[in-house]
Amino acid sequence: MFSQPPVTRVRVHDERVGDRRSWPATVPAVAQLLDGGLELSPGVTFLVGENGSGKSTVLEGIALAYGFSPEGGSRHARHSTRASESPLSEWIELQRGVGSSRWGFFLRAETMHSFYTYLEHNPSAREEPVFHELSHGESFLAILDTRFDAPGFYCLDEPEAALSFQSTLTLISTLDRIARDGGQVLCATHSPVLAALPGARLLELGEWGMRETAWQELELVRHWRSYLDAPQRYLRHLLG
Repeated sequence: MFSQPPVTRVRVHDERVGDRRSWPATVPAVAQLLDGGLELSPGVTFLVGENGSGKSTVLEGIALAYGFSPEGGSRHARHSTRASESPLSEWIELQRGVGSSRWGFFLRAETMHSFYTYLEHNPSAREEPVFHELSHGESFLAILDTRFDAPGFYCLDEPEAALSFQSTLTLISTLDRIARDGGQVLCATHSPVLAALPGARLLELGEWGMRETAWQELELVRHWRSYLDAPQRYLRHLLG
């Protein structure tokens, strides 16, 4: 157990920040981060919001500042297809926890295929499955088994994309274990199931920037509840 989490605060290098009138500085959540930095709590923090709210941009910037590859993996993994990351990581620095672990993993749903190819070309000493031979969801669960096995800093960008309901519950259990063992998780998600993890900090991103909120107050949760209660209330405006 470590006395402090791997990352305690995100700080901004004002002299490095680019044009505040251009993306990504024009995204309200990013603008708020650039104005005041961000305290990162121990345990699990979820970034929740609509498409375009800045979840992945903020997560990616922090992950790259920690030393991860833009396309995911551990801090030692280096693989690339096409550069698409924002310059946010160059504008910030991370305040590290005293005596904390340096291990971590960046799970980025849309680039996992590239990461599996990297693993095939750079096999580790551990015995593990051939990820390309597994289904999308099975490969994600195998990553949880083989890479999420020690306290550290874990960044996850919409990990639920490949997971069924039951598999999402497995992920919840994994994140809870990491937090209890002294690790730290930053996760961008659209999943009300995942965001319900007890004890997690919830940051909702939108036109207001970033705000801390409770699970039942998330717009995501309200919309899902309303839809599941009466799907036709939504569908009649979309179909026919």
